[in-house]
Amino acid sequence: MVRTTTEQVLFGWWVILSTAVTPTWWCCAIIRPPRDGGIRYRGLTQEQVLVQVLPVDYEIEYICRGNRVIVGPKVRKCLPNGTWTDLSHRSKCCKFCLPSRPPLSLSNKKLYIGALFPMSGGWPGGQACLPSAQMALDLVNKRTDILPDYELELIYHDSKCDPGEATKLLYDLLYTEPIKIVLMPGCSSVSTLVAEAARMWNLIVLSYGSSSPALSNRQRFPTFFRTHPSATLHNPTRVQLFQKWNWTKIATIQQTTEVFTSTLDDLEQRVKEANIEISVRQSFLTDPAVAVKNLKRQDARIIVGLFYETEARKVFCEVYKEKLYGKKYVWFLIGWYADNWFKINDTSINCTVEQMTEAVEGHVTTEIVMLNPETVRGASNLTSQEFVIQLTSKLGGRTQETGGFQEAPLAYDAVWALALALNKTVEPLKAKGRRLEDFNYNNKDITAEIYRALNTSSFEGVSGHVVFDAQGSRMAWTLIEQLQGGSYKKIGYYDMTKGNLSWYGNDKWIGPGPPADQTRVTRKFRFLSQKLFVSVSFFAGLGILLGIVCLTFNIYNSNVRYIQNSQPYLNNMTAVGCMMALAAVFPLGIDGQHVHRSQFPVVCQFRLWLLGLGFSLAYGSMFTKIWWVHTVFTKKDEKKDKRKQHLEPWKLYATVGVLLAIDVLSLMIWQIVDPLHITEEFTREVPKGDVDELIEPLLEHCSSTKMNTWLGVVYGYKGLLLLLGIFLAYETKSVSTEKINDHRAVGMAIYNVAVLCMITAPVTMILSSKQDASFAFASLAIVFSVYITLVVLFVPKMRRLITRGEWQSDQQETMKTGSSTNNNDEEKSRQLERENKELQKIIQEVRCLCGLHHSFALPLCGILNL
Repeated sequence: MVRTTTEQVLFGWWVILSTAVTPTWWCCAIIRPPRDGGIRYRGLTQEQVLVQVLPVDYEIEYICRGNRVIVGPKVRKCLPNGTWTDLSHRSKCCKFCLPSRPPLSLSNKKLYIGALFPMSGGWPGGQACLPSAQMALDLVNKRTDILPDYELELIYHDSKCDPGEATKLLYDLLYTEPIKIVLMPGCSSVSTLVAEAARMWNLIVLSYGSSSPALSNRQRFPTFFRTHPSATLHNPTRVQLFQKWNWTKIATIQQTTEVFTSTLDDLEQRVKEANIEISVRQSFLTDPAVAVKNLKRQDARIIVGLFYETEARKVFCEVYKEKLYGKKYVWFLIGWYADNWFKINDTSINCTVEQMTEAVEGHVTTEIVMLNPETVRGASNLTSQEFVIQLTSKLGGRTQETGGFQEAPLAYDAVWALALALNKTVEPLKAKGRRLEDFNYNNKDITAEIYRALNTSSFEGVSGHVVFDAQGSRMAWTLIEQLQGGSYKKIGYYDMTKGNLSWYGNDKWIGPGPPADQTRVTRKFRFLSQKLFVSVSFFAGLGILLGIVCLTFNIYNSNVRYIQNSQPYLNNMTAVGCMMALAAVFPLGIDGQHVHRSQFPVVCQFRLWLLGLGFSLAYGSMFTKIWWVHTVFTKKDEKKDKRKQHLEPWKLYATVGVLLAIDVLSLMIWQIVDPLHITEEFTREVPKGDVDELIEPLLEHCSSTKMNTWLGVVYGYKGLLLLLGIFLAYETKSVSTEKINDHRAVGMAIYNVAVLCMITAPVTMILSSKQDASFAFASLAIVFSVYITLVVLFVPKMRRLITRGEWQSDQQETMKTGSSTNNNDEEKSRQLERENKELQKIIQEVRCLCGLHHSFALPLCGILNL
């Protein structure tokens, strides 16, 4: 149901009554709309438009279908004479027509624009920007609603994108009639020169193709505006992409020009705020070969390239030679190169088109949105698509080879921005008694009005919404593209003002996804093999059981003379030390699988104390025996009888006590000054296959701040004891003594312990990153040395007592053993010698008695035949 107001109802009745009683010249008959158009009846609904006449002063409005616009009167009004206004002017709907301006009269004034278009050089943007600017001027000059009393005219020269050439041309523009009201340079290096000099002539500078961030400096360039956004507008987009793809490390390579240096300075500041590191920063003037090699040498993966198009071909020729492309690398380039820039024949490089195409595949470009992606009619009444069609036609269909084709919408909108700003100044200047044609290079008032109008510009152009920031730079979106299969594909947009990333999700990579910013390091904890730990622990447990048996045997038979002559208390210390050393195997194999990290330092201390004290007791007791055997029984013959009386047990125990006290004191100092704690050691390993990552095995170790110093002290002290023990064992190998009757077995045990320790200590340090090998080598060395020590020292004693019986007398033991090495031949020889002397003395005395013919000695003399 259509709702009607009281006004509409009354209006309908008035029309009916008026047609019945009112003469026809008091109303107007309905007229036909233009072709492809219609009529909008104000105040009437569709159902009410049934009458054939409309009252006086009623207005109708022509509307057009599709993208057409009205040319001619758009609103007609009913006159009292029954006709409509402006019937002499035809209204029509036109697709590409604009309101036309009547031919210029003699009173119209020309306003001149001095322009520099680079038709060649590093950026030949004038090839497309000049035709685009001329298109805009033609449309502006035809409009009746923009500068109706003026005509804009372009006076331009080819700057070749060269500041030196631009200096000469700027002089010609300024000192040659007519006076230019505005300057329009292109190319950053040229715009820098022009904008810095323009303030001396009170000239506004409006650039269409300058991206240098240095131009965003109001103190240095007070009258500068540009429709081309600053190159720093790329940087927020790049940072956004770095974060999207989880990159925290990038590299850069730049051409040494001001535009790229200032852009890179801004990028460095932005990535620093985003916690992204620029690990490599390379630059070049003309030859990028060395810079590219340095990128390769320093393992650059994510590379931002800042250079002009001609240098880009040189860079990627070197990139192909260095193989700095493929699935491990991503290049970020500027998006305003020509779409086929890498296919253009360039005599300055020695790479083929195929090689260049291979090298650039997959790179990402960030580009200021220079063509409005939406279908919107702006100030020029053209959509961006219609603009491209007209420009392509003007260029003869050659767009790929035409420099500046992408920037052409910016030049088009620059002319419109200037025209609208000048139009806005007409009335304020008239109020001050001034006119635009009164401008000269000494007039600051007109310049100030133009500046104010440009600074407040805001309109829809073919490049998007045109608005300038406080530095005179254009605000715009950023387009993100990727080269896929030799052609650029749009993969997203970024709006810096809102921080909004519009992502299409069609990015394509050579590998399985975005590459890593560096060689990935996978941290992986390595734990000891449980099978190995259980196996070694089983043998260590058997060794402890063997030590208990040996210790029990030695204590139980301590009153047997044979056991007593082996210094059983020292042997008891050896057995206890061996069991402590075997007990150290268990904490030696404990790692993160068994205890929490907070408890690991306790395990470290257990290892240190068990090994240290076990070695001191086991080896110290054996070393003491050899030391005293060497001290007592390897001296000169005349001192032997005296020396043997000084072998007292308490001296042996005191020697062991001193060695043990040294170890206890050193371990306590170590623990107090520099306690052991858990550390994670690693050695990076390259995994199998073509995978861009390294495995970083983390191994939990016991360490301290000055671990090497402490180990050097301990290994040095223990090493000297081991070497001295070997020497003493060798020196006493032929000694026979009853006081320490097992010193030869002790010597064999010392050989065993010394050799195993000297081999194990350095090898375990070398194998510290191999947890299984290190544990196996250290623990098995402990197990073997303990087993050999216990077997060599205690098994012969057990065998002797079991086979002969501990109740046997020393005389029987001597008769049975005969010339056994365990009987003291030296003592027997001395005893026989003493008995022989005593017998000879007795015989001498008897002879004396026989000579005296004592009656009680005669029977004995007869027996002796004396």
